[in-house]
Amino acid sequence: MNQIPEIIRVVPVNHYVLLASVIFSIGILGVLTRKNAIIIFMSVELMLNAVNLLFVVFSAYKSDPAGQVFVFFIMAIAAAEVAVGLAIIVMIYRRMRTTDVSLLNSLKG
Repeated sequence: MNQIPEIIRVVPVNHYVLLASVIFSIGILGVLTRKNAIIIFMSVELMLNAVNLLFVVFSAYKSDPAGQVFVFFIMAIAAAEVAVGLAIIVMIYRRMRTTDVSLLNSLKG
């Protein structure tokens, strides 16, 4: 039962932080530079997964399951976000015939 935290502790925590930072940075870059709503949506999910990785790693290093429980709640919220977000993207695509977010200012009225 206590084997999983030992496996995670083999790799130094610096490596996990670096990996999560790279993943989070890729997500931020995708949100700031892309115009496709689906790509922006995937970039937000990348940022959530980077944070989840850090929660799991720090939880394993501290031998405290609270971080892993928090990850479970983040995943549940992310699943709800995916359902609502994709529904919004589909409705925008049906109306505008594009997922380009720079054209969404015409929805004002």
